[in-house]
Parts: sequence; structure tokens; C-alpha cells
Amino acid sequence: MPSLPGAPQSHLHPHHQLLPAEYQTTDEARAAADEYYNPPQPSSTNMSSSSAEKLSLTSTLPIPRSTYTMPRLGFGIYRSPTNVCVKSCLTALRSGYRHIDSAQFYGNETEMGEAVRQSGIPRSEIFLTTKILSAGGSPEKSYQKCLDSVRKIDGEEEGGYVDLFLIHSPSGGKEAVREMWQALERLVEEGKVRSVGVSNFGKGQIEGMKAYAKIWPPQVNQIELHPWCQQRTITSYCTSQEIIIQAYCPLVRNLKAHDKTLLALAEKHRKSTGQILIRYCLQKGWVPLPKSDTEERILANRDVYGGGGGGAGGGQGGWEGLEEGDMEKLDALDEGSEGAIVEAVRNE
Repeated sequence: MPSLPGAPQSHLHPHHQLLPAEYQTTDEARAAADEYYNPPQPSSTNMSSSSAEKLSLTSTLPIPRSTYTMPRLGFGIYRSPTNVCVKSCLTALRSGYRHIDSAQFYGNETEMGEAVRQSGIPRSEIFLTTKILSAGGSPEKSYQKCLDSVRKIDGEEEGGYVDLFLIHSPSGGKEAVREMWQALERLVEEGKVRSVGVSNFGKGQIEGMKAYAKIWPPQVNQIELHPWCQQRTITSYCTSQEIIIQAYCPLVRNLKAHDKTLLALAEKHRKSTGQILIRYCLQKGWVPLPKSDTEERILANRDVYGGGGGGAGGGQGGWEGLEEGDMEKLDALDEGSEGAIVEAVRNE
């Protein structure tokens, strides 16, 4: 049945989203779009708290301006070799992870998708992310680059999609960002991508997208975050704009494993240093993306909710998390941009 004149643009595919109110043509359509993109929200999208929260492996965050949710703990596969990536992803999925983060640059989108198919877990229960690193040279070429990723991850059949597609970096310049963002918006309109965001973007770069973006602000900003690189300017900005904050390198690539403060907290809570760092991110309201290809560490990284134990539950009881004083000690480790091991964003 065709849409009635004046009805808000909703498309036929169940994964399509309304265009924002300013792109609608009638008062009724604008009101419907405004309600869709601005539902009643809790006090903060990023449930930041210095005190322990009742978190579990199944905890999710609502994705702003969307009907979807995101698992609060992700599994990173940064440069996970293709010959081990499927096995690592399967280990993660079978132990309870439901969120995997890849990228075109990592070279393992196909392996991530293959692991999902081999797992036997319904696709609808798994949240998959990828990223475009560089523009194709034209809107159509950038669109095709992104479409290729969707097909690698979720197959060639109609109805395949990616849960979250990010622009990996603003380093290509303003025009490249515009080209890539408009390609992602087109994929959202076509139902091939559910949510869109950015990575390594500072405040000014996100603000600069306002001039042309149909979807603004981005729903996610993925940046380097850990106690030594807290990036407080951009995290505060993202929280104020209801942009979900994802944390890459939450384990600092094990470079801080001998830090005295971290070791003391690990001993106090009878947890590994990695578990302390992941729990820190969770209690800050961030979505950590710990990476490992070692089965023992994959299992340990999801056991940040107490109780120990194996299986997909990941320990649902026992440890109540870091205390407020623990969080303050970790907060005090911040070294600003000097603490980054990959990249701190530029906020001008």
C-alpha cells in the first residue's frame, strides 16, 4: 500500500528510519519525525557514575534517536589475523559477548560475519560494527565501499545490515568526511545500516558536520579511553549531545600492567588489572572494546561482573564493582593527551 500524502517518510523496509523533521514537508510529518528522534530520555544517555552500578553481560544502552540498543561490553578485533579471527569471535560469542567491533582497515570484516553465521546465534541478537577509513573519491564510490562492507559482514542477500557504521577518522579532511557521512546516511535510508557515528572526532569536527548532515549529532563517537587518557573535553561534549562514547584501547595494550595504583586495586578486588580497567570504563558510562585472540583473556575480559564461573553468563553475581574511592584514584591517573598510546582527538 503506498504512503498517504503528507505521511512522514518511513520507507517500506522495517529497518529504515524517518528522516529528521527539517526534511519533512508537512506539519504532521515533522511532528512524527520529531517524536521519533527525540523520545523521552533518562537523565543521561551515557550512564556515567563513579559508584558501582548493577551491570551484567547483557546490559545495553539505548542508541539515541533510534529504537535500537547497544550491548555495553564489546569485543574488539583490531588487526586480528584472518586465520585466527573466526575462532576468536566464536570464543567471544559462545562466552556471552554480543557486540563485535571491526573496520575496513582491520581486514577481517568477512571473518567477523563468518563467525556470526557459524555461531548459530540469531543475527538479530548480535551487534556488529565496522568503519570506513577513507573516502572513495565520489559519493557513489564511498557508498559502494560501505556497501561492500555490509555484504562482507552479512552476506549478499537482501535484508543484510550492519548495526553500526562509523567514519574511522577525520584525517581525510572536511570534504572527505562529508562524502563518507552522506554515503552512510544513504545506507541508513536503505535499511542496510541501523546506526551511524564517528571515531577519533573532536568537538569542532562533530560541530562541523551540522551544515550538511541529515543525521546529527552522530549516534556514537569511538575514541581512545583509559585512566591515563580520559579525554574529558570530548567525553563531556558527547554526553551533553547524547552521543554514545565507545572506548578503544581500554586495556592500554597491557603497557600499564605494573602501575602501582592499578595493581593495588587489582589486589584489593581480587581481579586482574585488565578486569579493573574494563570495569572502570563501564562505570564511567563508556562502552569498552577490549581485544584479545587468547581464549583465557577473552573469557576473563567479560568476567567483570563478579561471580567467576564459566559459560555464557560471565559471572552475574558477586563483585559489586569499583567503589567511588577506587574510581577517584583511577581518575587521578589522567595524563591528558600525553597519555594516549594511539591518538587523542583535537577539539578546536
